[in-house]
Amino acid sequence: MNRSQAKLTQGIDWPIVGLYLALVIIGIMSIFAAEYRGDDNVWQNIIHLNKNYSRQMMWFGISLVLASVIWLTDSKFFTATSNLLYAGGLLLLLLVLGIGKDVKGSHSWLVIGGFQFQPAELTKLCTNLALAKYLSSQETDFTKLRSRLIAAAIALIPAGIIILQDETGLALVYFSFFLVMFREGLPGILLVIAFSGIVLVLSALLVDKYVLFTIFSVITALVIYFMRREIKRKRSRLLVIIGVYAFCSVFVMFVVPFAFTKVLKDYQVRRIEVMLGKENDPKATYNTRQSMIAIGSGGFWGKGYLKGTQTRFDFVPEQSTDFIFCTVGEDFGFLGSVIFLGLYVALLFRIIFVAERQRSTYSRVYAYGVASIIFFHLAINISMTIGLAPVIGIPLPLVSYGGSSLMTFTMLIFIMLRLDADRQMVLR
Repeated sequence: MNRSQAKLTQGIDWPIVGLYLALVIIGIMSIFAAEYRGDDNVWQNIIHLNKNYSRQMMWFGISLVLASVIWLTDSKFFTATSNLLYAGGLLLLLLVLGIGKDVKGSHSWLVIGGFQFQPAELTKLCTNLALAKYLSSQETDFTKLRSRLIAAAIALIPAGIIILQDETGLALVYFSFFLVMFREGLPGILLVIAFSGIVLVLSALLVDKYVLFTIFSVITALVIYFMRREIKRKRSRLLVIIGVYAFCSVFVMFVVPFAFTKVLKDYQVRRIEVMLGKENDPKATYNTRQSMIAIGSGGFWGKGYLKGTQTRFDFVPEQSTDFIFCTVGEDFGFLGSVIFLGLYVALLFRIIFVAERQRSTYSRVYAYGVASIIFFHLAINISMTIGLAPVIGIPLPLVSYGGSSLMTFTMLIFIMLRLDADRQMVLR
């Protein structure tokens, strides 16, 4: 490597680049394995972009061009344009509501020059930039309620618009930014409250509401009895206990039933019921059952590359996108799946390491945003394929087929690498 080449690549974090390339290549191989048939003319399919794996190779090439452009861009450009890019992302989301195209039940796509593009993917990047900009501003005091509400609004406004596009799965990913806020000082009690809310929802769905009301009443009576001395010293504690009791009772008896009958759509309710084991309709459970069969059929060692039957013969729906992990599980078995997931874990830990070595709040917040987005996608997608979460259309980062997703994750990662390379020179 000559001096000019060394200067060009100076500061790049090669472990992250290596993990990025490994995951993208595994993704293309998995898409190929899911689509390949013995009589296919592979080279003709690649040249004419007839298959998803050939189109994914094209998107990979475009992503590498984007990565190169980002690497050659001054990192100050991203700090200067963060809010502008966020505004542009919101405008694209609003544009989809007007002229977007319906694809597989969601009104979240724009058609540009014959190519389909999903702005909800790109807006994750814009939101991450805007949140980093806001939290790193000298005027922001994140110990104040006003600053926390503004940060939450930055994350939730695009999520709200995306829900209007019937793309609930991608909207949920925007809650990953709250992990970033916890790193920056959001009180941990809010995480406890959020977890308690999830428990209440699950309880309301699995247990009769009148039984729950009785349980809450008994628990409240016992708490009041055992805390009677503390309550005598401070009457406000009784009001807190009664307030919590009233909230939980109203939530499970009225709020959850209202949401499931008036807010959520029928297919969304069915997916949740499938996850909880309350739905036995073969049509509703087909995707998840086939996914679990494919993964389980791989055993410990796997059937071997291109030797899977469940994925290659179209038993698993959406096997190049939402259920791409099935191909890995069937072809390479439990051992291969563990190694595959190990690559993601290594990537996440490396990104966190990079985040913690930053000298600026902007770079640190942005890097944690990248880790949080990847973690949410990974956790939800894998949970979908093994029946632990409802099927909500979340792609596996860098592996699932999709140009919008691949380019967005590429830009997320390489902007972080660009910021990291300048950490010694730029303080923000």
